Amino acid sequence: MTEISADKQMKERIQQLKQYGMIIALVVIYGVFAFMTDFKNTAPMNINNLIMQNSYVIILAIGMLLCCLTGNVDLSVGSVVAFTGALAAIMILDYSVPIPIAVIATLFIGVIIGIWQGFFISYLGISPFIVSLANMLVFRGLTMVILNGQTKGPLPPEFTQIGAGFLPQVFVNIGGTKLELIALLVGIIVSIAIIMMEINSRHKKAKAGFKIPSIGVSIIKLIVIICIINFFTIKLALYMGLPVVLLIMLALILIYGFITSRTVPGRQIYAVGGNKKAAALSGIKTDRVMFWIYTNMGLLSALAGVVLAARNASATPKAGDMFEMDAIAACYIGGTAVAGGIGTVTGAVVGAFIMGVLNNGMSLLGWSVDVQRVVKGLVLLAAVAVDVYLKQKKKG
Repeated sequence: MTEISADKQMKERIQQLKQYGMIIALVVIYGVFAFMTDFKNTAPMNINNLIMQNSYVIILAIGMLLCCLTGNVDLSVGSVVAFTGALAAIMILDYSVPIPIAVIATLFIGVIIGIWQGFFISYLGISPFIVSLANMLVFRGLTMVILNGQTKGPLPPEFTQIGAGFLPQVFVNIGGTKLELIALLVGIIVSIAIIMMEINSRHKKAKAGFKIPSIGVSIIKLIVIICIINFFTIKLALYMGLPVVLLIMLALILIYGFITSRTVPGRQIYAVGGNKKAAALSGIKTDRVMFWIYTNMGLLSALAGVVLAARNASATPKAGDMFEMDAIAACYIGGTAVAGGIGTVTGAVVGAFIMGVLNNGMSLLGWSVDVQRVVKGLVLLAAVAVDVYLKQKKKG
């Protein structure tokens, strides 16, 4: 009886480690780089840059999560980002298409690209790895063709607001310090919402008879999360307030968090990733699930393309280079199982921020791109090794 109890406690600890380990890792990595850079990475402008520079990786990571949950990846996203960003720039600069129409048309083209890939994967039964690898080459080549190997820009300020602009600002003077009020209020509101969600979650689990974490664990978790959120919002308030792209990211996190955790399509993705044959036998149309996952990936790739072009105020043939690796790494670092079936939107976002903090910190230290890739590769390898180790411990 004692052995069974000890085994159960071990499994619970492993689950908690996977759930909160990445958030702790993010805080630790950020703290290490803070000391190494003489706290340059905590400067308000750098925090703003950290969010803007990694916005497209986070957008891609959210879509890539759905692919990874089925045990697959999409290698074409970087090329699709470059292609759709180039199309948006051409429509706006060469054909004077109104910006809202150009953005909508670009997103629609992204959906068409996703349907194109989904057709080969779902209805012809070709491996997603092969299909996305082929399209990585196709769309990178098409980008070079439509841009004629040259940069297209500069794009108008109305468009660049999407990737480099800020929400309406209300500045106040508090203790002699100029602060943006909306950013401060958003931090407080989000903190209250997180506390209410945690209380509601504990109440529902208790009512359903599920075991809930101790009150001490919940309080520590809330303190850490709230401190992180308000650290960022205060730093943004000290700069220019909330970036537009942050609102886009928050909307995507809420939407896809809801889809993956509260809807039938979301549960079907986990079922397909857990055991595709069993999912098919239970009545889930696995081909249809794969089709909409890759269609969705095309949409989010186009959105990332728009954000990147807006951030850079131009479209370049080399845009999106290695973005697919960053998105995949973000998912696996964030706790997504390599075999599929396990992973969360929050985890993928935390993983993307870990990659962003690494990139930002190493850049501030003046490390070369080659060294940065070595470090990121080792971090990814370590994350996968930990996932495999914890899985073995759980089975043991």
